[in-house]
Amino acid sequence: MHVVRPALLSDIAALETLAAVTMPGVHTLPKTREKIAASVERSIASFAAHVDIPSEESYLFVLEDGASGALVGTAAIFASAGSNGTYFSFRNDVIQQVSRDLNISHSVHALTLCSELTGYSQLSSFYVRDRDSAGLAAALLSRARLLFAVLAPHRFGDRFFVPLAGVTDANGASPFWDALGRKFFKMDFLDAEKVIGGARNRSLIVELMPHYPVYVPLLPGDAQAVMGQIHPDGELAFKLLTAEGFEADDYIDLFDGGPILQSHKYALRSFTGSVLRRVALAKSEFEAESESEADPDPGACRAAPATYAIAAIAAIAAIAASGEQNFRAITVTCPAVESGEFVYLEQDAQDALMVAPGDTVICART
Repeated sequence: MHVVRPALLSDIAALETLAAVTMPGVHTLPKTREKIAASVERSIASFAAHVDIPSEESYLFVLEDGASGALVGTAAIFASAGSNGTYFSFRNDVIQQVSRDLNISHSVHALTLCSELTGYSQLSSFYVRDRDSAGLAAALLSRARLLFAVLAPHRFGDRFFVPLAGVTDANGASPFWDALGRKFFKMDFLDAEKVIGGARNRSLIVELMPHYPVYVPLLPGDAQAVMGQIHPDGELAFKLLTAEGFEADDYIDLFDGGPILQSHKYALRSFTGSVLRRVALAKSEFEAESESEADPDPGACRAAPATYAIAAIAAIAAIAASGEQNFRAITVTCPAVESGEFVYLEQDAQDALMVAPGDTVICART
């Protein structure tokens, strides 16, 4: 069983190992131990903070293999993008041009520097080891941070976005950057990323990037071809996020031209399809039948059932503990959660979530 939980100081060494395997230009975690430690410390402080209005908080989650205890993935969510500045991106625009004298009218695709995503909550740092076989574990990791937002809506905005890595080669070179950003920054893509630390809210972006629309047809063909395209390492995240309800096409990243997915929270499955349920203990069919035979009055009504036999009507669901300070999320097979007051969990699932019968959890069908 895999468990998603907040990152701890004791995870820093394992996070450093995970960060070392990502490709150049594909940004998930900081690359140095010092920066990873700072990210974990900031996350711990954010979870502990009393929040009225989302601001500079960031929440880092890890995916833990329950059998081995090894960390096999990470995901994060920032409460408010650009909270200490302005979050910049390129907006896809269409400019209409008309000449009455020549009787010509046509549309031109243009990119406009904008700050419209400032204040949105931002998903980031998604990485899972062995992504080709990650399956339900990857889906749990991606969704868990949104389930945390469902449980603590006061910590986040009403809209969310996710920047995905754009196309780069094995050396980290970006066709989009070479055609546009390099002209203004006078440096290679990876060098520019190091200068700004992966951020998109630095003042030097406004100081150096063009403030006027960039006409896409004037860019080289290879740069146009990669606009809005995803790095192969980001395809899994893209599939999970679009299944969640995120949409692309409106914005792209300033540097590598990768897509930026965005959505209102009430268009996301985690917000519209999750339900609160009370925990009850599930038992195997054999155990349930044994109890039934021993029960002198099996038809008697019980105010709060303690057990439920796992049956053929079971479904796969993501379950998250409702406490903000001890957040946990797992994927289990259990009776359908759409109706009824209870969710029936076996003891190992309750232990993983750190809950007991009667506690409240949030459930979402995968």
